[in-house]
Amino acid sequence: MDSAGQDINLNSPNKGPLSDSMTDVPVDTAVAAQTPAVEGLTEAEEEELRAELLKVEEEIVTLRQVLAAKERRCGELRRKLGPSASEGLRQSLSRSWRDVQVSSAYKRTQETLSQAGQKTSAALSTVGSAISRKLGDMRARPFSQSFSSYSIRHSISMPAMRNSATFKSLEDRVGTIKN
Repeated sequence: MDSAGQDINLNSPNKGPLSDSMTDVPVDTAVAAQTPAVEGLTEAEEEELRAELLKVEEEIVTLRQVLAAKERRCGELRRKLGPSASEGLRQSLSRSWRDVQVSSAYKRTQETLSQAGQKTSAALSTVGSAISRKLGDMRARPFSQSFSSYSIRHSISMPAMRNSATFKSLEDRVGTIKN
């Protein structure tokens, strides 16, 4: 019987074949019969519980068969429908992103950011070179002379630093990038 026409009535004698992947819950009546009675239960209560256990286990097997049939049917329907809704959404988003990328505003913004990045990189490279030169100059002198010409006041003095050629060069480059 095909999965679309399979009887899913839980009371039906035609519940369908048990799928190979649905055999992970064993239904073993011998185990139930060997289980010792719990203290405080009469034999009648024990029999009633065992009967209920068997019924629940049978229902579990039936439900697994029904689930397997439904999953097969779901797969068949998806194959017949073709691309899923999520695939359509993904394609729509991709198309929209491409439209944004070809827009003139996006291209202008991309060019502006690219130029700003290049100018920032050049400015940082210049600063790095100046620092490297200063460190190289300091290494060339003996250690005792490296700091002798600079006092703490001179190294902290903002007016002196603002008037230096390095600071003015950095200020000009930052101004250019800002503009």
